[in-house]
Amino acid sequence: MILELVKTAALLLSLCLLQGINTRLLGHRPHAARFSAGIIYGGICVIGMMTPIFFSPGVIVDGRSAVLAMAGFFGGPLVGSVAVLIAAAYRTLLGGTGALTGVSIICSSMLLGLAYRAAVGKGWASRGPSQFLIFGVIVHLVALLLFTGLPDEQRGAFFEALALPYLLVLAPATALLGMLLQDLENRIQTERALAGSEARLRAVTHAMPDLVLVLDEDGRYVEVISQNESLLAAEINGLIGKCMHDVLPAQEADRFLKLILRTLDEDRPQSIEYDLQTLAGPRTFEGRCQPLDTLLDNRRAVLFLARDISERVAAEQERRIAAIAFESQQGMIITDADTVMLRVNNAFTDITGYSEAEVIGKKTRMLGSGRHSLAFYQAMWDDLLGTGTWQGEVWNRRKNGETYPQTLSINAVRNEHGRVTHYVAALTDISLRKSTEEEIRTLAFFDHLTQLPNRRLLTDRLGQALALSARSSRYGALMFIDLDDFRNINDLLGHHNGDVLLQQAAKRLCAVAGEANTVARFGGDEFVVLVEEIDSDEDAAHEAAESIGMRALAALKTPYALEGHTQQGSASVGITLFRDHERSIDELMKQADLSMNEAKHRGKNRLCFYDPVMQETVTARLRLEEEIRLGTAAGEFVVLYQPQFGGDGAMLGVEALVRWQHPQRGFISPDQFINVAERAGLMPALGLHVLKSACNQLAKWARDPATAGLSIAVNVSAQQLYSDAFVEQVLDSLTRSGAPADRLTLELTESLLLDDMEEAIERMGQLRTRGIRFSIDDFGTGYSSLSYLQRLPLDQLKIDRSFVQNLPGSANGLAIVKAVIALARALDLKVIAEGVECAPQRDILDANGCHRFQGFLFARPMKVEAVEALLHDARRTARDTAEVTGT
Repeated sequence: MILELVKTAALLLSLCLLQGINTRLLGHRPHAARFSAGIIYGGICVIGMMTPIFFSPGVIVDGRSAVLAMAGFFGGPLVGSVAVLIAAAYRTLLGGTGALTGVSIICSSMLLGLAYRAAVGKGWASRGPSQFLIFGVIVHLVALLLFTGLPDEQRGAFFEALALPYLLVLAPATALLGMLLQDLENRIQTERALAGSEARLRAVTHAMPDLVLVLDEDGRYVEVISQNESLLAAEINGLIGKCMHDVLPAQEADRFLKLILRTLDEDRPQSIEYDLQTLAGPRTFEGRCQPLDTLLDNRRAVLFLARDISERVAAEQERRIAAIAFESQQGMIITDADTVMLRVNNAFTDITGYSEAEVIGKKTRMLGSGRHSLAFYQAMWDDLLGTGTWQGEVWNRRKNGETYPQTLSINAVRNEHGRVTHYVAALTDISLRKSTEEEIRTLAFFDHLTQLPNRRLLTDRLGQALALSARSSRYGALMFIDLDDFRNINDLLGHHNGDVLLQQAAKRLCAVAGEANTVARFGGDEFVVLVEEIDSDEDAAHEAAESIGMRALAALKTPYALEGHTQQGSASVGITLFRDHERSIDELMKQADLSMNEAKHRGKNRLCFYDPVMQETVTARLRLEEEIRLGTAAGEFVVLYQPQFGGDGAMLGVEALVRWQHPQRGFISPDQFINVAERAGLMPALGLHVLKSACNQLAKWARDPATAGLSIAVNVSAQQLYSDAFVEQVLDSLTRSGAPADRLTLELTESLLLDDMEEAIERMGQLRTRGIRFSIDDFGTGYSSLSYLQRLPLDQLKIDRSFVQNLPGSANGLAIVKAVIALARALDLKVIAEGVECAPQRDILDANGCHRFQGFLFARPMKVEAVEALLHDARRTARDTAEVTGT
């Protein structure tokens, strides 16, 4: 009996344990928790029926009545029903004569539990040890009543042996079970309340923008609560239990420890503002330290609340900066939402001329210049209202009526509801910057003399024109225009008149081209006209471009009114058409330039369209230039000498002439390469080679009495004469060779002297003082000024072959020859004629006073050995003649 009671008590305790576990595991899922509780109650009943207190055939006595009563009371209908179903099913399964009675006791016990639950809920009953005991007595009295339904024999045996123990044991057991379950329920409710309280407290603290720290008197972190862990010096787990000196810099840790001790010693809150390097970077905090009333681990402690005020400090600093900035060099305006001005600064007054009193209360539109359209202002306000800010450049008007450019920045100020309350505008006068930018742009893209676009701007516009032409399939034209003989105007009339002529030419070209096209100054006396979108038909475009070019020629040929002069002019025009991107900008410019050069070559004052043959000519010229360079380096250029004779047939000297001894083509005459060499800038090197060769030969002849009287004439190109090293090169060649300077004659052409007459006179003078002689070559073919001629340190004039070759039949040729001879005699100069090819020419020249000759009649250009042989033969002939005649 005792053993069975112990088992029953153990089951009741197991019930309490299992119910506690169930509540903790499934407390957050009420329905599941109640259902599983019903299973637990029912399961305990089943176990109880497996180990009954008394068992007789068909009759089972156990503690299920107490369990099911408490299932109904504590669990309610769902728990009780599940438990009843399990217990009743198992009891029915066991069967026996007492099965019906057992099921009845199961149901009645649970129903009594529900009734007690309802009574407590309505306040008719209460909970407690005595109440649970009374309830247990009632439950088991009802059970005893139901036991009367057993068969007579079993009923008698039960009531005789177990009725009183049944009541005396199970009624208190019911009370004990009720108290245990009540205690479990109270404890769980307390835990839930505590957890809820803690959750609410933590939610509150986490919702606070503050850091909550509990620190003991040694500066040790006891508790750390923060909704934003990045505002701490380290992670929370890395702070708890550590001292401030382990986490913070020593200086900061000492400062906080002093604050804690002062708070505890004075027993009143203390405040502090400090900067701290946090996980989120440097931040500024406002802290309040308050003593705690209780000891923590027998040590005094404080509660420290810290709030991040970095944004507030930054805002305050920004306000201070803004206050300073408001009185900066920028003009500032503050308006209300209707753009009524509320405040302006001194810079605004300096910029606009309006005082603060003159604008306060007035709208900003009073500052408008009237230069912007309504669409401009509408776009400005759309941006300002949409984004809250606008920046750009505007034109406004000063008090004196002057309009001026300014940069303007407007920002909308909104209240906490998002409504615009004010506008703040900052403005800067950019008049000076704009004028400087325009000046820089003018310098960068326009020619300062003519105000036309320069090469840089032309290149940009030509690129755009090419792209447009490719899209529209319409032809455009590029014209290169070069003023003919412009250098002569500068030399004869001065650079000022040259500039005036360029300005007038620019205006005339603009009038011809029209506003839709571009006229640019390419440099010097070169202009470029860019005509766009002419026509989609090539012939029509060609005709239109030619018409513009011819009108340009006519305009530029009209006399120019210069200071004290009326100057006739002309130009050469080269044109190339374009319609696609197949040719680059450089290619187009080269083609137009080639065309212009061809027009100039054909006689000037002409127009020429680009032809691919021109490119072939240029290619051939470039190839020849390269061959000249290589030939110079390889020593292919040799010097021949053409003798010059006096009227008595005696050799007076020679002219040094360069010839190209090409390895494949043999001797090449100067006519085929001199112009190319000059154009390529190769004449200085080639001329120096001839000069050195002549000086070396002159030195050799000077050492031989038979040839010491010979002189050598050397032609000088313009590139040589006007190079900075010319004088030095001539003197150095004489010095190194040892040649006599008075036997060296430098021949210059008239056209060469016209390039820079003053410079030519200066350089010739320097060499003349050293004994070097000068001769004017091809005299009569140039544009000589007699005033210049008498200033030149000359020794000789050379009559050009073009006048000699028409003798004796040309009266005009003879007249020119006589004039040259007379001029030479008047200036006390020697005179020599070149190109003398027949005796009649020699005779008529000799008869008119020219007694020096050079030409094929006497000798062709030859090597120095042939010259010396010719000289030797002439002297032997003269000696033989003298012997025969006895003279």
